[in-house]
Amino acid sequence: MEQQNKEAVKFESSPPTGIQVVLREFKKDKLAMFSFIGITLLIIALLIAAMILNQEEVLKIKLLERYTEPGVNGYILGADEAGRDMFGQLIIGAKNSILIAISITVIAGIAGIALGIIMGYYGGFIDNLFMRIIDFFMTLPTLMIIIVVVTIIPKYGVIELILIITIFQWMGTARLVRSKALSEGRRDYVSASKTMGTSDFSIMFKGILPNLSSILIVDLTLSFAGNVGIETGLSFLGFGLPPSTPSLGTLVNYARNPLVLSEKWWVWLPASLLILILMLGINYVGQALRRAADAKQRLG
Repeated sequence: MEQQNKEAVKFESSPPTGIQVVLREFKKDKLAMFSFIGITLLIIALLIAAMILNQEEVLKIKLLERYTEPGVNGYILGADEAGRDMFGQLIIGAKNSILIAISITVIAGIAGIALGIIMGYYGGFIDNLFMRIIDFFMTLPTLMIIIVVVTIIPKYGVIELILIITIFQWMGTARLVRSKALSEGRRDYVSASKTMGTSDFSIMFKGILPNLSSILIVDLTLSFAGNVGIETGLSFLGFGLPPSTPSLGTLVNYARNPLVLSEKWWVWLPASLLILILMLGINYVGQALRRAADAKQRLG
């Protein structure tokens, strides 16, 4: 019995793992848990539905069905000015916007994490050189430069748009990782690894990187929401995906027509609501993750 009590006390006194802290934070914040479950199921449903849909059939022009109202002739969300199914366009557009945002987040995240760890670990000339480059790029009007680049390129598609946006999206992650890597690089386990002859690559990506996982999850989650906003904003302005490729931004772009804005709500409102739901849900999840990463902000 005494041995069992000691084991119970030891178990209770042991610090919780990172996953346990995140789960505990989500249990305390019901809105964040509901948002996480809802956004995850919504994204999965949209991706699966987009795989099932016949994109050519959805985008087929049917002038006789122009501005068909929802619920008429089998149109769940009505039709646009060319008679194209708005429900199908909403699913395809959401898939394109989500996949573009995920691609930008992953590519920019990998580049920012790798460069940030290298800067923080080595310091000195390497750190100063890249920090000056990052500071210079962060002072530039990013959105305007992206618009200019898109305007210059005669023909572009999804891949080109991803690469253009990614060029300007890695710097924030690099600065964050660099600041954390600077402090981690002074810890005893790093000095011990150097003494044992461990390679710099192993120290950086097998030693330091796992200790930055909590802040990276928060940063990448919020970056994903921001990248969705950037893509939809550019497409709304006409500098994102081509009009022939549906996205949430191109669908909201229909609202620039006063007639559509006032009388044909089914053309632009569903996409606007979906953007709002995605943004709010991802930000609630990001706030919960941020609190989990910072003990001072945790609930309770």
